[in-house]
Amino acid sequence: MKLYDDLIWRGLIKDVSNEEQAKKHLNDNQVKFYCGFDPTGQSLTVGHLVQIVRMLLLQKYGHTPIVLIGGATGLIGDPRQTSERKLLTLDESLANAEKIKKQIEKFLGHEKVVYVNNYDWIKNIDTIGFLRDYGKNFSINYMLNKDTVQRRLDVGISYTEFSYMIIQAIDFLELYKTQDCKIQFGGSDQWGNITTGLELIRKVAGDKNDAVGLSSPLLLKADGTKFGKSESGALWIDENLTSPYELYQYFVNASDKDVSNYLRTLTLLSKDEIEALEKETIDNPHLRLGQKKVA
Repeated sequence: MKLYDDLIWRGLIKDVSNEEQAKKHLNDNQVKFYCGFDPTGQSLTVGHLVQIVRMLLLQKYGHTPIVLIGGATGLIGDPRQTSERKLLTLDESLANAEKIKKQIEKFLGHEKVVYVNNYDWIKNIDTIGFLRDYGKNFSINYMLNKDTVQRRLDVGISYTEFSYMIIQAIDFLELYKTQDCKIQFGGSDQWGNITTGLELIRKVAGDKNDAVGLSSPLLLKADGTKFGKSESGALWIDENLTSPYELYQYFVNASDKDVSNYLRTLTLLSKDEIEALEKETIDNPHLRLGQKKVA
């Protein structure tokens, strides 16, 4: 199975900016791709594992992941649906960024992977440069049409968070120019930011650029509720915040309806292995073989 088909089968693609170009990059070439993580907290949650496992999958097929830690974007705040984020100090953002980098290193290692922090280039952009070199490329109408902004119009949104999409767009342009990065991946809630990055690359590099954006569905339970929450709160990757026992119990107790999705999106098991486990889980639900394998 080719990589693009594998991603489709696993349910790891929701939006794609240019499917033909995406297939060419993923199936026929070996390219660099990136996924960003903002250090809004001291740890990633289990929900972030979807992006990490996908990076491992692409790495397995010969592509090179670029892990971007948003030391700068973490200072701005990706607009939430309900209200403004609490602003971090620079020291807090950079400290969180280092902790998250160490978490991801446990999964991806140090070979054939690139780690970057967007604070390294965004800190050098002055206000006039930001407005002239980047802000001038986007109309207010374009920005207002983004879902993340639309959801906040009734309750209000600061200019700071309104500008977040441009800051993230600079990241994709920077990596495209300096790292020859061809692809940005993210959750479906990041699609507006991803396409803003593609728009900035188009404005700067021209229509014939070969950058591609892809998103994956957010990981939800079968009933549509948010994944990664236990009775005690978020499930963290940091073992000091969520014990290995609690994490194991969460997945062992997952419903039969959810386990198929978890096997496909949170493991690197082959299609044959996953389908065999899915069948065993249906035929002998009391054994909970699929749940135990995920756990």
